[in-house]
Amino acid sequence: MPDAADPRDARIAELEAKVAWLMERVGKLEAENAELRTRLGQNSTNSSKPPSSDPPGVPRQAKPPSGRKPGGQPGHKRSMRKLVPAEEVDDLQELVPEACRRCGRRLRGRDPHPLRHQVIEIPAVKAWVVEYLLHALLCRCGAVTRAELPRGVPRGAFGPMLMSMVALCTVRFRQSKRLAQELLSTLLGVELSLGSISKIERQTSEALAAPVEEAREHVRQQPVANADETGWFEGKSAGRKARAWLWVLTTSLVTVFQIAKSRGEDIARQMLGDFAGVLGVDRWGAYNFVDALRRQLCWSHLLRDFQGFVDRGGKGAVIGRKLLRQTDLMFAWWHRVRDGTLTRRTFQRRMWPVMEEIRRLLRSARVRAEPRTRGMAKAILKLKWALFTFVREPDVEPTNNVAERRVRPAVIARKLSFGTESPAGSRFVERMLTATTTLRQQERNVLDYLAAAHQARLLGHAAPSLAPM
Repeated sequence: MPDAADPRDARIAELEAKVAWLMERVGKLEAENAELRTRLGQNSTNSSKPPSSDPPGVPRQAKPPSGRKPGGQPGHKRSMRKLVPAEEVDDLQELVPEACRRCGRRLRGRDPHPLRHQVIEIPAVKAWVVEYLLHALLCRCGAVTRAELPRGVPRGAFGPMLMSMVALCTVRFRQSKRLAQELLSTLLGVELSLGSISKIERQTSEALAAPVEEAREHVRQQPVANADETGWFEGKSAGRKARAWLWVLTTSLVTVFQIAKSRGEDIARQMLGDFAGVLGVDRWGAYNFVDALRRQLCWSHLLRDFQGFVDRGGKGAVIGRKLLRQTDLMFAWWHRVRDGTLTRRTFQRRMWPVMEEIRRLLRSARVRAEPRTRGMAKAILKLKWALFTFVREPDVEPTNNVAERRVRPAVIARKLSFGTESPAGSRFVERMLTATTTLRQQERNVLDYLAAAHQARLLGHAAPSLAPM
């Protein structure tokens, strides 16, 4: 007869199965714990999170000494208040001493080069009100004819300069309609209803529509541009602010904005149009339709990725530190190229071994590092041809910081619960952002331009161009 089954064997098998299950469970929990610890350790130095979200005590990587003296560097544009030309001074008061400060003797004569001291003051501001009396006269034929307003005079109650100030208050200076209403009442003595402010915004949007489209086409024809996008709000959904995105496309002298409900490739294609130049971006997938040879990945983002390698530890940390050292060397040379103390040809020659070493380290991280670091290295290597476009192409920056700077005022506005209530409101905001940002880049007077655009609308003329003059 066969031996009777030993009940201990069944118990052992049961325990082995339970141990296997527990080991599997432990592995999952360890992976989940590692993921949560990674998320908890994320900050602005190793991820795309903004510095404002960092908790106290986040360590900052010290910048390597540049070897330069403190203060303004050679070639830096000096910034100081200039004296107003003598012919533009409104009130000149000459102060001549009458007696010697030491002995008290009477003084005579004139100083050919007196010290100029100017005090800038604003006189009491009062709105300028023009009244038009439209007479109506009766003809012998029985018809009554009333005079018409001259061409270019607004049919409403507010002129181009005042309308421009209202638009600047609600967008550029990020004031709510109620605060803009109070500001204009306090400073100018002008009383406007909230409905009037909304109407002025619509009229300003109409005045800017054509020049903004012209600016959009101008940007698309440039050899180099940078793009970025940030969160926004438009309207409401289920009683809450509805998510939207503010896109920016910028060049050295013109910047255009667009608010859209999507962060997808369709909006990126819409923004870029027939753009055939080099585009500076981060690794957001919406731009993947642009050939890698015509893209420059942002090295500020890559630096945070490499710091993430270090912070996650393991073999990836060793590779991450080596990548950071190579990147520091690259930026030190790049800053010299930008300052004119290193020729581009010498820079390109020095960069060949650095580029090879960075690619080698990324390939090593893709194979040897921990899972999350491996995945990041693999994603970067997929776009390896977009890593060093700035080395071979002139006027291309290694970072996308210029686009982030252009969009930063809107980010601040968003944090102040700023958004748009409708698609029409979005068009007004994106057109105002385009106009004000571009005009500041070109050092043109924003208020004068907006007033001229309003006046052109009243006369039926084309608005002034936003393209470089």
